[in-house]
Amino acid sequence: MDRQQQLRSLQGGLIVSCQAPADSPLHQPEMIAAIAAAAVQRGAIGIRLDTPEHVRAVRDRLPDTPIIGLWKRTFPESPVYITPRYAEAEAIAAAGADIIALDCTLRPRPDGEDFRQIIPRIQQELGRLVMADVDTMEAAIAAAEAGADLIGTTLYGYTEATQGRTPPGWDLLAAAVQQIPNTPMICEGGIASPQAARQACDRGAFAVVVGTAITGIDLQVQAYVAALNARL
Repeated sequence: MDRQQQLRSLQGGLIVSCQAPADSPLHQPEMIAAIAAAAVQRGAIGIRLDTPEHVRAVRDRLPDTPIIGLWKRTFPESPVYITPRYAEAEAIAAAGADIIALDCTLRPRPDGEDFRQIIPRIQQELGRLVMADVDTMEAAIAAAEAGADLIGTTLYGYTEATQGRTPPGWDLLAAAVQQIPNTPMICEGGIASPQAARQACDRGAFAVVVGTAITGIDLQVQAYVAALNARL
């Protein structure tokens, strides 16, 4: 499947983010792979995953399903943690991801790397598509100019530049669809219902990524327990 076919396969569909906290019993490759398989069985057209181990497990279980892979790693000198360096992108590609997601906010990266150099290297040296996770319109434009194949609203509300804003990033999505019409926009972050997912597509999203509302058992249970305890 070439790049354009890969992109077309995602259009208008649901991509399920299958992730779990490191201390969760679900944070095991075989568990993540089972969750991903259940999502695909019920109609998801793609899966978003963290770590090479989880990408590899899902690739083995779902050989034909598009995978957006990333590797969350923290470094003391930088706030960027979603595939912060080319080395992480290389490992995710080797594990079997079709699309590499990376933080493309306008923040300093570890080792002085720049996403403007990382994106073409992923495309040319690894032969993979790139999903740019952004927080602002300025970052979205920079990612598009760098050649990102997809742009996601993933980091809206999670960075210093968007502090105090609550996902979904409807304003960011609308502006990007208008100003960057040739780069598909993925709505990710804060999609908590089927109705919100439909609303994202109605607003011009190429596809929708949903995580916590579908696969976030740990966070969902914590939220329910907190709500119940608050009334005691």
